[in-house]
Amino acid sequence: MPDLAAARAAADPAPQPAVRAAGASAGRTLPDTVAGQLRERIIQGEFPPGSRLNERMLCDLLGVSRTPLREAFRVLAAEGLVQIEPNRGAQVVALSEANIREAFEVIGGLESMSCRMACERATDQEVAEIRALTYEMMASHARHDLPAYFRTNREIHERISLAAHNSLLKQLYDAQNARIQNLRFVSNENRQKWDLAMREHIEMAEALDARDADRLAAIMRQHLQRKCEAALKSRSETIDTQHT
Repeated sequence: MPDLAAARAAADPAPQPAVRAAGASAGRTLPDTVAGQLRERIIQGEFPPGSRLNERMLCDLLGVSRTPLREAFRVLAAEGLVQIEPNRGAQVVALSEANIREAFEVIGGLESMSCRMACERATDQEVAEIRALTYEMMASHARHDLPAYFRTNREIHERISLAAHNSLLKQLYDAQNARIQNLRFVSNENRQKWDLAMREHIEMAEALDARDADRLAAIMRQHLQRKCEAALKSRSETIDTQHT
């Protein structure tokens, strides 16, 4: 496998264009498109946990009527990102400490299983694509472009899940992962933790390339445990700020 660390050092530091919210694509309904836009904003912290989603403001912001917006709320509620209260509207779900620990324990188990299966079942093309995405993520890291980094990061985890070639495992992963995407994003806002996460992804790519299932699963578990610890720390700091 090419030297990923060397590629990182040579990455172009030029700034990237501003992040564009998820938009419409062929075959997507308007509510799905609106849900995609809201999902990205929630993940990137524009609407933090516990915040209310003002319908009038969002209709103006997204250029839609209340009907597709409310349908989008229901899509996000089914994913566990939003909760809808009668006569009070929708708000972003705020997970408790226990919720966060349990969610990361489950997703850690699912992703570790995907890693093992991917090492056994992934095609050479799938491995090459994950390696290429790792290069892309390294370039975003070198530019300090967290949104672009995180989009590629998500795709890598998604590709590993797909490379396991187990549809039930993928379904379980998707359902659990949606609930904690915003926490995974927040965990990289600390530069030191972000650097460590990047190194772990380089090691993951190397382990997958070597088809070393034990190593890849172990790195993934450690990677997600660090994410959990960072998410809990961020939650604690937010609570402390609210109480001061």
